Amino acid sequence: RVTGEEAQVLMQELAQNVQQKVIKQQKEISTKNAEESEAFLAANKEKEGVKTTESGLQYLVLSEGDGPTPTAASRVKVHYSGTLIDGTEFDSSYKRGQPAVFPVGAVIKGWTEALQMMKVGSKYKLFIPSNLAYGKQGAGAIVGPNAVLIFEVELLGIEE
Repeated sequence: RVTGEEAQVLMQELAQNVQQKVIKQQKEISTKNAEESEAFLAANKEKEGVKTTESGLQYLVLSEGDGPTPTAASRVKVHYSGTLIDGTEFDSSYKRGQPAVFPVGAVIKGWTEALQMMKVGSKYKLFIPSNLAYGKQGAGAIVGPNAVLIFEVELLGIEE
């Protein structure tokens, strides 16, 4: 028969084992994603039309608008869809049926950089390395650690 104290010790050991397994799994996923992301970005930058900025952000101009360009202090109105490199969609203003409005400086670094290169009316495809997105921690259940994010972004307007 197990005493209450022994049961408590067993439960603590079990919890520690589970925690260690989860940490190990996360490290494995993180390493795998980092390797896949690096390979993807290396191959992608060789594709026709893909440009790479100094920060490592990659982008493809799908259509160039002729409107003004936002600054870091601007609020913008955009339509976008976001996917992982395997094609899994994790977000889409198109599916919500409503464009998103937000300050340029209040989003992931890759977006802040890209939006300041775009003119209103433009549509770009962004390939954002994890260090310009959610990094080692990832975001939510779908965007894992060290994940490259791919966005199609349409800059609809600047709201001052």
